[in-house]
Amino acid sequence: MVDLHREFQNSRMFHQARIDKRSVDALIGLAAGVAADGQINQQEAEFLESWIVTNLAHLTDPVINLLYRRLSDMLADGVLDAEESVELLSTLRSFAGLSAVGLRATDNAFTSPTDLPLCRPLPELEWNGRLFVFTGVMAYGPRKDCESLVIARGGQIGSGVSKKIHYLVIGTIGNDQWLHSTYGTKIKKAVELRDAGAPIAIISEEHWQTALFG
Repeated sequence: MVDLHREFQNSRMFHQARIDKRSVDALIGLAAGVAADGQINQQEAEFLESWIVTNLAHLTDPVINLLYRRLSDMLADGVLDAEESVELLSTLRSFAGLSAVGLRATDNAFTSPTDLPLCRPLPELEWNGRLFVFTGVMAYGPRKDCESLVIARGGQIGSGVSKKIHYLVIGTIGNDQWLHSTYGTKIKKAVELRDAGAPIAIISEEHWQTALFG
């Protein structure tokens, strides 16, 4: 439900946040549907771009903005080529929380969180003198244990997300809020700083553990 004509704005039942959430949920469903047959054509890409402009242009959600920018960049020359189509399919599957192998949404187990804000390609982690910040719940264990591993390798722990931070590590557990406009403020701020040119890398706990333990 999108209150395009502000018909409900004066109603006691009107709640913009609820409408926004439903619109984001609708976009997730559209992304899953478009990706269901395993390919994205020009018409589908243009439809999604137009739908975001019409229904979600007022949101400042960095995840939505990332998706929109990627769509706009791909369609800037008026042609969605084969390489862009493959990349867009992967992006939409990621955004919708679908695995990379199934051809239909019903074939895929829901996987959360979506990895859209994560840096691609995955950065090689350095430790000595690098500042790390953790957010979310880590599958490895208590955050203090994760921080101890970083410190043991010469890294440092930041007090919060800022331009000085090198890595924001996002815990595996309980981060399905990425899919909505209510996801963590640390992720939101990190995306905004990265977009502004700050050398901050947003990485998953899985990538962090791989760098630690191979």
